[in-house]
Amino acid sequence: MAAKSRFSNPYALLLMTMLLWGSSFSSSKSVVEHVPHSVGALLRFGGGALALLLAVALFGNREQRVPARAGWLAAAAGVLGVFAYNGFFFWGLSLAPSLDAGILIPVMSPVLTSSFLLLTGKEKPDWARASGLALGLTGAVIFFLGAGGSGGGGSSRLLGDALFLLSAVCWASYTLAGPRVLAGIEPLKATTYATCAGAVLLAVLAAPDLPKVEWSELPASVWLNSAFLAIGAAAVANLLYYRGVGEVGPAKASLMMFNVPIVNTLCATVLLGESFGWLQGTGALVLVLGAVIAVTRGKLPRRAAGPDAQPRADKASEADAGDAADAEAKAQAGSTMSPAPAEGS
Repeated sequence: MAAKSRFSNPYALLLMTMLLWGSSFSSSKSVVEHVPHSVGALLRFGGGALALLLAVALFGNREQRVPARAGWLAAAAGVLGVFAYNGFFFWGLSLAPSLDAGILIPVMSPVLTSSFLLLTGKEKPDWARASGLALGLTGAVIFFLGAGGSGGGGSSRLLGDALFLLSAVCWASYTLAGPRVLAGIEPLKATTYATCAGAVLLAVLAAPDLPKVEWSELPASVWLNSAFLAIGAAAVANLLYYRGVGEVGPAKASLMMFNVPIVNTLCATVLLGESFGWLQGTGALVLVLGAVIAVTRGKLPRRAAGPDAQPRADKASEADAGDAADAEAKAQAGSTMSPAPAEGS
C-alpha cells in the first residue's frame, strides 16, 4: 500500500520524470554525433510513439471513447511539445553542448510559464515574482554573452543556445496546455495522441536525411541510447508528466523542472566531458536563482502529511499566496484524473 501511494504521488511521478529527462540531454547528444539531428529526433519520438501505442493496447481503457475535440487538442499539444520542441532541441544539439540545453530549457520553461500566468492575470504580481523574472532575464543575457566567447563554441554555440531557448518556449506552451488536454481524455491516451502527432511531423522533417545514414555502421551505443530515449525519456516520462500536471497544475509542475539541470550537469560533465566558461557559469547560476524566486515567490509550497490530502493542501497554500485563479485551474485539472472514465461521444 505504501509503495502504491508513493507511486501515485504526483510529486514522485514528476521527480521520476525529471530524472529521465535530465539524463536524456547527454543521451540525445550521443545520438546526434552519429546521425543528422532530424533523424535523432525521429528515433526518439518515433520509437516513443510505438511504445505508447503498445501501452494503450495492453493497458488502455478500451471502454472509454475519446471525444473528437479531445483527440484534436492532444494532437495539437503534440505539435508543440513533440514536433516543435524536438525540432529545435535536436538542431540545437548539433551546434551546442548538451550542458547548455540542460540549463536553458528546464530553467527558462518555468520562467516563461510563470510570465504567461502573470500577464494573463491567472497569478497576482508581487515584488518577489517581478524581481525573480528580472534576475532570471539578466542571467539569461549573461549566459548568452558567455556562449559567444567561452567553451570554444563561438557563434555556433550561440545559435544552438538560441534554438534551445525556442525549445523552452514550446515546452512552456505545452505545459500550459496540459490541464485543458487532460479535461476530456485519460493521460495515457492523451500522451499517445500527442506523441504520435509529433512523430508523424518529425518523420516528414527527417525524410530527406534518412538515406544519408549508414545504418549498418552505427555503433551499438546509438541504438541503446535511442531505445532509452524512446521508451524512458519519451514514452514513460511524458506519461508521468501528464499525470503530474493534471494533479498539481502547470506552475508546480514547472517548479519540478529545476531538478533537471542537476541531473544533466552530472551526466554531461561525467559522461561527455562537457563544460562552460566562467561567464556562462555565472549566467547559469543567476538564471537559476531568478527562476526559483520567480516561480516560488521566495517561498516553497507547503506539502501535505499524506498523499490523500495533497490536492487540498496544495489549494490552501495557493490561496494563502493569493493565487486563487491558478488554484481554480489546478482544481479543474485534478478533477479530470478521477478513476472514472470520462464520457465520450
